[in-house]
Amino acid sequence: MLSFKIKRFIFKFFSLLSVIRGYNILVLVLAQYLAAIFIFSPHSSARNIILDRDLFYIVLASICVIASGYIINNFYDAKVDRINRPLKTGIDNYVKQSTKLKLYFTLNFLGFVFGYLISLKAALFFAIYIFGIWFYSHKLKKYAFTGLVSATVLTILPFFAIFIYFKNFSKIIFVHAIFLFLVLMVRELLKDLQNMKGAIVNDYDTFPVVYGEKKTKQLSIFLLILTLFPVVILFSYPAISYMKYYFYFALIVLIFLGIYLWKSSRIKQYRLMHNVLKILLLIGVFSLIFIDTSLIVEKVIDRLN
Repeated sequence: MLSFKIKRFIFKFFSLLSVIRGYNILVLVLAQYLAAIFIFSPHSSARNIILDRDLFYIVLASICVIASGYIINNFYDAKVDRINRPLKTGIDNYVKQSTKLKLYFTLNFLGFVFGYLISLKAALFFAIYIFGIWFYSHKLKKYAFTGLVSATVLTILPFFAIFIYFKNFSKIIFVHAIFLFLVLMVRELLKDLQNMKGAIVNDYDTFPVVYGEKKTKQLSIFLLILTLFPVVILFSYPAISYMKYYFYFALIVLIFLGIYLWKSSRIKQYRLMHNVLKILLLIGVFSLIFIDTSLIVEKVIDRLN
């Protein structure tokens, strides 16, 4: 039988994982490295990128800052989450708020330090990112357009840091970023539709609260239609290679999602669509390896050697 102290430690550990969204952070790390290997620096060897010290510091800084962002967001949204996500709130509250706040400041400090180990500019970037996440959690997310746009921008920023580091300004990256931005914005709107009840009770002027469900669905469908344009442009680039099959799949999913969204009106349906988009984005992360399959062969040869 496990002792009480060990059980308590396990509960606290999983509670912290829930607060900092450990799964999301793991996916972020994977996405950053795969994007670095297959998109931002396709001509460098996979081994050199993986062993790149400065890239490692960027990833560590991103982990720290985003984890702290989830903590401060959890802090400000405590009342809203009690209504929208009572089960998760119960798990998150196993760790004291004082402990969470101490961890918040520690992680922010570490994020800044890891940025400084790269350069002063990188440290300033992560300092601004820390402030942006706090300002979003404290103010911006309570309003319709600022909350929607800032949440999407903050999600993309860790990839922007790697983009700047490798200084790859190719058109294909910008088009890919537009597609990602539009899908993430739809995901945010679906999340707001799920959380309407808590937003209304706590006076959050989110997009569905201000403009209603119908207009929120109309905007979401309009954004889904806009995703067709970057996808069509990406098809004209031979460089995406076998990843084109992901975009064929994504188009089918997004079309069906738009049709289903128009007919939906329940929280469970919005939650389902939100999860579908999360899975679609996750598949997109793994599909990056199909941009240049020669790099996969190279990694296998490196291991054999």
